[in-house]
Amino acid sequence: MTIFDELKARGLLAQLTDEEEIKELINNGKAVFYIGFDPTADSLHVGHFMALCLMKRLQMAGNKPIALIGGGTAMIGDPTGKSDMRKMMTPETINHNVECFKKQMSKFIDFSDGKAMLVNNGDWILDMNYIEILREVGPHFSVNNMLRAECYKQRMEKGLSFLEFNYMILQSYDFYKLFQDYGCNMQFGGDDQWSNMLGGTELIRRKLGKDAYAMTIQLLLNSEGKKMGKTEKGAVWLDPEKTSPFEFYQYWRNVADADVLKCIRMLTFLPLEEIDKMDAWEGAELNKAKEILAYELTKLIHGEEEAKKADEAAKALFAGGGNLDNMPTVTVTDDMFRDGTVDLISILVAAKLVPSRSEGRRAIEQGGCMVNDVKVTDVKTAYTKDQITGDFVVKKGKKNFCKVVL
Repeated sequence: MTIFDELKARGLLAQLTDEEEIKELINNGKAVFYIGFDPTADSLHVGHFMALCLMKRLQMAGNKPIALIGGGTAMIGDPTGKSDMRKMMTPETINHNVECFKKQMSKFIDFSDGKAMLVNNGDWILDMNYIEILREVGPHFSVNNMLRAECYKQRMEKGLSFLEFNYMILQSYDFYKLFQDYGCNMQFGGDDQWSNMLGGTELIRRKLGKDAYAMTIQLLLNSEGKKMGKTEKGAVWLDPEKTSPFEFYQYWRNVADADVLKCIRMLTFLPLEEIDKMDAWEGAELNKAKEILAYELTKLIHGEEEAKKADEAAKALFAGGGNLDNMPTVTVTDDMFRDGTVDLISILVAAKLVPSRSEGRRAIEQGGCMVNDVKVTDVKTAYTKDQITGDFVVKKGKKNFCKVVL
């Protein structure tokens, strides 16, 4: 099976501008491709996972990835999928986020010996002046066509700022610049980026002629990928300081039955022959598939040792065996005690199982909290230090839990 056929079999490719040319480049290791990442936080998250895995697969087949960090476009903000204008970030914050991205991407992509590149579009965008952009890029874009793009149509009723309107032009210029300076002949993106991607291809052809080599590919499920990683406690980050390896493991362990095999195909590096055998799995076997998914992805991000610890902790919590030492913990400090006890609501808030005391009170009243597998419904429930010993586990709902320590 060629790498192109494998990508299709794993459900990763959808729209392509020229399938035969793209197939030829990818299968022969001639693709120099880029995927863009806007540094809007100091960590990548699960929504970036599909793109990173795709880059790794293509590099393993001999192709060259370019990870484009949007240090310049982040100064504007992408209007795609947003109902409001993105909060403006300072250059210092953007630069800090860029450095964090570089470190995390190295777990997926081999940047040694020119096998891949990491480029910041701030290196060229921030040095351009307004007149230069108008003359260099402006003549090649039709405002009428831009307004027909889905990413802009969604914002027209609520209001689209001129600042954000420029995002398509700058993203298109990125592809042109990467094509000119680094020989980049392919770009990947999600369905929500399709108009921006086509803009880049068209800019290259308009400025350099119809024979200019530039392809675009859309990730089939990237729109779903953007929905990934949202939990009651917030986003699922790749940074272990933001999302612990155990929480990361549990996120994947709790995917819906209908999604587990799809995720295994798209995101793990298990052989397709092995995955195809799982198609017949159902019932309890799907839980085994979820454990495989969670273990493989945790190993990819956090290493095999952390994956084993997370697996053991999950079995200890849900299957009655294993080691609870690796479960997420919350420390109850002396100043949390009142008259010798600490109330359950305070523990829930400290553990971030609920965002506020009122939410904690509501969760207890509705029967959604358990302590050591015993349901608690009295909002006045409190514990002494002597009671918080050994494996003292607090649960909120079926998927959120924490071990309490003094």
